[in-house]
Amino acid sequence: MTQPTLPPLAFDPFDPVALTQALIRCPSVTPAEGGALALLDAVLSTEGYAVHRPVFSEPGMPPIENLYARIGTDGPVLVIAGHTDVVPPGDVARWTRDPFSGEIADGVLYGRGACDMKGGLAAMISAALRFRRENPEAPGSIAFLVTGDEEGPAVNGTVKLLHWAHERGERFDHCLLGEPTNPAAMSDMIKIGRRGSLTGKLTVNGKQGHVGYPHLADNPIRGMVRLLAALDATPLDAGTEHFDASNLEVTTLDVGNPATNVIPAQAQAVFNIRFNDIWTPETLAAEIERRLHEAAGNTVRYEISFQPTNAVAFLTRPGPFVTMVSDAVEAVTRKRPALSTTGGTSDARFIKSYCPVVEYGVVGQTMHQVDECVAVADLLALEQITHRLMADYFAAVQHA
Repeated sequence: MTQPTLPPLAFDPFDPVALTQALIRCPSVTPAEGGALALLDAVLSTEGYAVHRPVFSEPGMPPIENLYARIGTDGPVLVIAGHTDVVPPGDVARWTRDPFSGEIADGVLYGRGACDMKGGLAAMISAALRFRRENPEAPGSIAFLVTGDEEGPAVNGTVKLLHWAHERGERFDHCLLGEPTNPAAMSDMIKIGRRGSLTGKLTVNGKQGHVGYPHLADNPIRGMVRLLAALDATPLDAGTEHFDASNLEVTTLDVGNPATNVIPAQAQAVFNIRFNDIWTPETLAAEIERRLHEAAGNTVRYEISFQPTNAVAFLTRPGPFVTMVSDAVEAVTRKRPALSTTGGTSDARFIKSYCPVVEYGVVGQTMHQVDECVAVADLLALEQITHRLMADYFAAVQHA
């Protein structure tokens, strides 16, 4: 595939605010590249990075462009990971500003992807550029792993990019993923793991009939209520040292029956479980099946199926790298962040198979919302935190 011509730089990439604005102006709604990866290619190539932009495809899905860049040839290799794709802006008329303008007002930068996660990625890139400019002889390597498929199916993105890099002989020592981890302030939270996700579909079969003649029918709703109660009656677990208790939430419940005088033939429910490191998808599915079988007895006719999942629970155990990230945050914000495994899934679930990974980024209160935004001060703070982390990380190599 012929790579497009790289755009000229009309801004200072060492300025995380300017780089964030430039990225937001690229309409990279999944699966469109939107010029965002071409922009990063130009920025990183200019500063001496070897840049690759592999495209991956899968039958029935759109091809996705990704980016891998590295500077340095020796170890250790510190990887900065992220994504440039964004969710659609929705009803643009509801935005107070153009979602792809990167407009700044009262110290706040607005735009789709401002906090999730073009702002975080831009701040980390600016920090890496500044660090290498100030320390051209620093040992080790810095690499960037950037996908255009995090907000989509996540099939042709990070998981394949990691395999592609591994096949080329790339080896990583640690990774910082720039997702928006902070609930309210830049000192709040570092993610050292993520819960797994398992979705199940439960179908209870009955017999359709007239409500006035219930003895001629079999109402599946009674059986559904019984089975769902059994799933919810006993907690799945009490949590672990680093994880909250696993939780099961019913997300849909339907009988497809518009009539008020008809007993339906079937009832269906979909549920999602966010589970901790006690479980694997297989052991959790087995526990759900056990509970259903016990509750159903010989009277409730049901079927259960589970969607395939690549979201398993994982933990980067506290150690030198986690401490180093925490120290960098505290050095800039004057407050030590909490270590957390809360929230949804992220591409860290793929990266953890190649090296230890922690997540840290800007405040995520407005992610995926109308008028998504990030404080300019937070972008500057994240640039300083990332720069401090790199200084400490590579200084440890020299003093080892």
